[in-house]
Amino acid sequence: MDTLTTWAVLVLTFPTENATARMRAWRALKAKGCAVLRDGIYLLPHTAEREDMLHELAGSIDEAGGTAHLLRAQSLNPSQEADFRALFDRNGDYATFVASLGASRKTLGGQPPAEVARLLRRLRKDYDAIRTIDYFPGAASTDAEVAWEDFLALADTVLSPGEPHAAERTIRPLRRDQYQARTWATRQRLWVDRVASAWLIRRFIDPTARFLWLASPGACPPDALGFDFDGAAFTHVGERVTFEVLVVSFGLDDDAALLRLGAMVHALDVGGAPVPEAIGFEAVMAGARQRALDDDQLLDEMGRVLDSIYAHFTASTGNSNVGGRS
Repeated sequence: MDTLTTWAVLVLTFPTENATARMRAWRALKAKGCAVLRDGIYLLPHTAEREDMLHELAGSIDEAGGTAHLLRAQSLNPSQEADFRALFDRNGDYATFVASLGASRKTLGGQPPAEVARLLRRLRKDYDAIRTIDYFPGAASTDAEVAWEDFLALADTVLSPGEPHAAERTIRPLRRDQYQARTWATRQRLWVDRVASAWLIRRFIDPTARFLWLASPGACPPDALGFDFDGAAFTHVGERVTFEVLVVSFGLDDDAALLRLGAMVHALDVGGAPVPEAIGFEAVMAGARQRALDDDQLLDEMGRVLDSIYAHFTASTGNSNVGGRS
């Protein structure tokens, strides 16, 4: 271990009668992943941000009648470094998390989409909470990441059976006027990428589009334009999901609001940078999917939701341009 860590050290005491303030401070320290060196002495690997957080906490301790001193120190030698790092061992936390994934896998297939989405949000929150305070990640972190990715893949098969694999090909520019009054086909039981793609087709590409909802991709008629399944005319390409591929294909990528929508669909379909509106859309989608009698009704209902989100993004980006090739 060549590099010796610099530590932010918080030394604190509380009057014995102030149990409430002591508990509040303890919870804050635990949430930040502080290690307990001994009673009243807490460690964090030093960064300016963490030191500022501890400085703020020290101020609140002083205001509550306690005393707090914030220090900075470096490990004296590799042996002490190893001892201090061991205080931050998250192996047990990761093992508990992986065990919860194993338990959840057993019941995942029988749950409705709304419950699966809710479970994913809870598990993601648990996973992120561990990773945030895992200051010295090791093999347990890697194993948990693999288990999480496997679980996400399984959840995708429940939420969206037959999810396509990304193709490696060039996205060709297409003229919208050559794709009018066509029949478009995708897998039934619509989920995020498919419902958003169908909305995009009807709203911006082919206003008189007719849709077929397929029990199996193999049932796609030869004269239909398939989307969002392996071998379809429009599907995942590289890092782009089907919605994003359609946007680029038909020259709609100069519309900032559609790009924002694409980022939301991308985050929900394959992960990536979080989009604030995504959780709300996912919840509405799961509820609408439970209520709708068929995919036509689901598209109509979610189409109105997407109209509203598009209007919101248009206003927030200050760009009402819906340009592109005609």
